[in-house]
Amino acid sequence: MAFARSGLTLGALLLLGGTAAAATLITASEAALPSDTTTGRGVSRGPHVTVVSPPPMGGLVRSPLNLRLRFEAFGGARIDVDSVVITYKKIPPIDLTQRAAAFIKSDGIDMPAAEVPPGAHRIEVEVKDSDGRIGWVDFMLNVGK
Repeated sequence: MAFARSGLTLGALLLLGGTAAAATLITASEAALPSDTTTGRGVSRGPHVTVVSPPPMGGLVRSPLNLRLRFEAFGGARIDVDSVVITYKKIPPIDLTQRAAAFIKSDGIDMPAAEVPPGAHRIEVEVKDSDGRIGWVDFMLNVGK
């Protein structure tokens, strides 16, 4: 699946190197774009991607938020960290991967202070394993004021 690259990066995020300081994940102007409501993913034997925090059914959260996802590969395969793509489901789609790059590891994503404006934000995270199989999760962040 091709993803549009927004070309936006946050150099400060890379300089933080995973510290607990807040880092912008989504800007207010990006949040104002129309949402992409398409679906169409099927069943996969690829790696699992699980949202740990904020809890998927946890309701409204405040920013900065602790964004944690867990990756799990199967059958002796390993997660290909370089394959991770984080997409903000807007029209056009916004690639958030570089903003979170310092927080991506083989076992998942741990971004302890992600800045996100108020609103409902649909995010997709895709990852491949060493056998080339794809796994993904599509989830909502509901951020209050």
